[in-house]
Amino acid sequence: MAEVKIAAEVRSDFGKGAARRTRRESKVPGVVYGHGDKPQHVKVDSHALMMALKTPNVLIRLDVDGKDTLVIPKAVQREAIRGFLVHVDFLAVRQGEKVTVEIPILTEGDLAPGANLLEHLLNTLPVEAEATHIPESVTISVAGLDAGDSVQAKDVTLPAGSTLAVEDDVVVLQVVAAQAEAPAEESAEAGDEAEQA
Repeated sequence: MAEVKIAAEVRSDFGKGAARRTRRESKVPGVVYGHGDKPQHVKVDSHALMMALKTPNVLIRLDVDGKDTLVIPKAVQREAIRGFLVHVDFLAVRQGEKVTVEIPILTEGDLAPGANLLEHLLNTLPVEAEATHIPESVTISVAGLDAGDSVQAKDVTLPAGSTLAVEDDVVVLQVVAAQAEAPAEESAEAGDEAEQA
């Protein structure tokens, strides 16, 4: 798992006005919490954080005024339209500590022949993993699956050191038959009948 180092500064001013000033400086306001410690208010470089967040569950070594803290991003708020970072909550972690995270689900392979569709009931899978070895994703083979088939959480092969943090019988993916386009044809026939009458 990649580790990224980002410099941070302690924040002492709060509120909407202070947050706007922080963002005008190309920094993102954030909070570091965890281990029963008092939350620490920080601000980090917007571009460096945006680049780090391209990796899901990235491990960040936050250099807060010369003191290193290992963190993972837990809640990231973005501006609705332009998508720029507004605020981030960091969870402080230690090497060897277990954390619960959601890892992206990827699929590989082709479904059985026919007009079938793959439906993702979950886009991420909750797992418990060691904080410094969080998997980036999990891959599920859908090769040969046919309409009516499904993949449950217990069927997913997890990376070493990870355990499910969700019930075994939760359906992750399912294959459904494509809907026929008969309703459109019926409405066309109804229109023809109306013209004849």
